[in-house]
Amino acid sequence: MRATKDKRLRQRSVSDMVLHERVALPAPPEKLLRDWHHEAKHTLRLEAGDVEVFPLARARARWPDFRHCLQAVDAWAKDLGLNNLLKQSDMALMACRGAAPHHDGEQYGACAFCNMFLSEDRGLDLHFVNTGLRIPLVRGTVVIFDTYQIHEVIPRHSARFMASDFPDSEDLLQVFLTWELPIDNPQLAQLLQIQLDPSTRWTTD
Repeated sequence: MRATKDKRLRQRSVSDMVLHERVALPAPPEKLLRDWHHEAKHTLRLEAGDVEVFPLARARARWPDFRHCLQAVDAWAKDLGLNNLLKQSDMALMACRGAAPHHDGEQYGACAFCNMFLSEDRGLDLHFVNTGLRIPLVRGTVVIFDTYQIHEVIPRHSARFMASDFPDSEDLLQVFLTWELPIDNPQLAQLLQIQLDPSTRWTTD
């Protein structure tokens, strides 16, 4: 994924809005699930709190129903008035074993994220620190939020991220698709209630 590094936060507001829904998704095939776990453990050596890129082309090739995931999230986005925005935006496949509290605004300040989770319910929540909003992560959870929002992935019973909650002995891997949505899209900015400086050229190139 690419984005212009933008530290000019004064040129736009930060939104606490989170758009979220659960859509119907097919389950990934067992062969692909095994591949994801091997990638996380042996190739990336994914530690608790890490968020890393997974091979997207391999997932497309090994998952005949992958297109149904794209159709489901695209239909949801269209219901919000974001016609064809996802198709025009960069997409990546990501994975995490929990996530420490962070925001991505420094690198992706011209974007909002759309994340769609592909894994089963592992008893984890996506927690937005500033508002306290918690969204259960189950297969088909889809969210859109401002990249400057501080967020983390934590167990449902926990108040904050702790690496000890993610032992190697437990399967707590979450795999998700993510899109970089340009915040200068008028409908997206309206939905997230983001105010932009009209003199600023917002770009993700």
